[in-house]
Amino acid sequence: MNRRLALKTMTTTAATAFVSESLTTRLDATNAALDVVTAGKINHSACRWCYGTIPLDELCKRGKEIGLSAIDLLKPEEWATAAKYGLQSSMGSTVPNDSFMIKKGFNRLENHKILVEYYENMIPQAAKAGLKTIICFSGNREGLSDVQGLANCAVGLKQLMKTAEKNNITLCMELLNSKIDHKDYQCDRTDWGAALVKSIGSTGFSLLYDIYHMQIMEGDVIRTIKEYAPYIAHYHTGGVPGRNEIDDSQELYYPAIMKAIADTGYKAFVGQEFIPKNTDKLASLDKCVKICNI
Repeated sequence: MNRRLALKTMTTTAATAFVSESLTTRLDATNAALDVVTAGKINHSACRWCYGTIPLDELCKRGKEIGLSAIDLLKPEEWATAAKYGLQSSMGSTVPNDSFMIKKGFNRLENHKILVEYYENMIPQAAKAGLKTIICFSGNREGLSDVQGLANCAVGLKQLMKTAEKNNITLCMELLNSKIDHKDYQCDRTDWGAALVKSIGSTGFSLLYDIYHMQIMEGDVIRTIKEYAPYIAHYHTGGVPGRNEIDDSQELYYPAIMKAIADTGYKAFVGQEFIPKNTDKLASLDKCVKICNI
């Protein structure tokens, strides 16, 4: 039995329909709750780590002028700064650090105790601060099969769904490439991530679709977005190759991708997550936000 067939056998048609409907309902609720401040169809955010040399106050002030309505991947102690400038914290980051959790995630049963304890504490804090989503990771395979890794992730994440649903928070597992940037990472295909969402069957869990990573792993970005939209609660950008500006120096055409996202009815955040080559990083951010304005 190949991987795709094995994953498909893990869920029934009825469960798939139920989860798809639940996620669509959640997406509609999240869309309704957002104060969309952009003139176009895309609600813009930017990932903090890409602008680490810029003081957060300056990033928020300039970001607001550029057209951002949020900042992605802020730590809890940074949420208040974004709020001070009228920006939302659009994707809660993780502590002690993302690097550890990328490699040591929910796909290992021995990691569940520390992860469940951490997120049980984090979720109410995030909800109180007005967040809607928090990032999470599968972890590296380290010899684990995709089927077993999926089953293990479901065991751990299901323990958090009651708290997530109660607090109106969605845990978003990021899809990362295992070819270049995150060798051996398990959640490296959209169909695997969607199968995990189906297995969990809760509006408290969804996917972070990183366009850069999935272009590297599987391509076919626009068709994939259209097919798997009900399982995606957040998007990240990035130029391929290199994860730099999303302009005509790379292979993706972002206006068409943004149109495809908007056409699914999605109104939550699209986070700019490119590494600026331009020495004026905020000028690059301004340029790329304009590219995504449709």
